[in-house]
Amino acid sequence: MMRILLLVIMMVSVLLSADLGWSHNYKEALKQAKKEKKHLYMLITSKNCRWCKKFAATTLQDKATLATLNKKYILLNVDKNLDFFPSKFDGSRVPKHYFLTSNGEEIYSILGYWDSEDFASFLKDVDARYVKNFKK
Repeated sequence: MMRILLLVIMMVSVLLSADLGWSHNYKEALKQAKKEKKHLYMLITSKNCRWCKKFAATTLQDKATLATLNKKYILLNVDKNLDFFPSKFDGSRVPKHYFLTSNGEEIYSILGYWDSEDFASFLKDVDARYVKNFKK
């Protein structure tokens, strides 16, 4: 039990030290996205997920990744077992990454751990898909 608690504390501290303003409330994050005219990046994790911890400790520590996420997105991290997020989003396998419009519409989603180089490529894919499917 103590080991699990320590791992949870470490994961939270890694996420917070990543210089990102993570929200943990879906509805509030959407409101903020609308207010700031940004998209929403929703990361669904679990306290027992080793790939979630690796993503937080590596990819989310990359300066270029941090700069892009901070510039374009409101950031939401939800635990699949503890936090609310709409059931239309699948959180059965984690880490799950959703890129949403400020209205909660899915632009793009991916599953799993990605290093910073691959994740940067996905961020470009999100931009392209948004332009193609949402921007009129």
